[in-house]
Amino acid sequence: MTRLALILLLPGLGCAQDTLARGQEVFNKSCATGYCHGVKGTAGGAPKLASRGFDQAYITQVVRGGIPATGMPAFSQTLNRVDLFAVTSYVGSLNGIAPARLPGADRGPAPRKLPEDAMRGRAFFYEAVRGFDRCSTCHQLDGMGIAVADPIVKIPENAAALRSLPTPHVWTAVAEGESFPVLVVAKGGSQTKVFDLTKPPPVSRSFPGAAVQLKESSNWRHADAIASYQDAELENILAFLRAVVKP
Repeated sequence: MTRLALILLLPGLGCAQDTLARGQEVFNKSCATGYCHGVKGTAGGAPKLASRGFDQAYITQVVRGGIPATGMPAFSQTLNRVDLFAVTSYVGSLNGIAPARLPGADRGPAPRKLPEDAMRGRAFFYEAVRGFDRCSTCHQLDGMGIAVADPIVKIPENAAALRSLPTPHVWTAVAEGESFPVLVVAKGGSQTKVFDLTKPPPVSRSFPGAAVQLKESSNWRHADAIASYQDAELENILAFLRAVVKP
């Protein structure tokens, strides 16, 4: 059984080791993306978190509520109680804070029951060893990942359909003498904000409104983003999506 599977089956966070193990898993899948923070709290696109002298109250406040007008989202609505406690404890440990025990941990949440193929798909979706080529680099699902792309609402029938998935929301931006594929975050005002999809991970970029042109088409293809997956792995991922995506 893989380490991921063992953590998924934990009945609760009964000890500090369980707390930090689960917190590290959540952090690696939702925070350590390079676009955001680096592994073990090192710097990435966002500042480093390790050895900053943060106290636990501040860490919990930021993880729960985010930081307005920055790329730091609020996780209070996307992580369950156990995972939220675990990831804040993990970040605390990177700052020398010993993890507390989650009140009521012995009663922890019932483990999610998924079919075997869906469990494999879940592991592939968040697979850290795949680097930025994993699905969760752009998609947030089941409380983890990065919500760059829109929420998944329609599931392709098979791996071939997943590879050839239409991407009408990917446009082309022309700015600063270059042309690149983007997902538009905001436009029409004094500033245009986009995610640059030239290469993973997506990079958040902002331009004065008149300094960028947007075209409603692109040569970017979903097949390129998931090229590291084999068809059998994609079929498992589709099984995971069918199990957890709510229409």
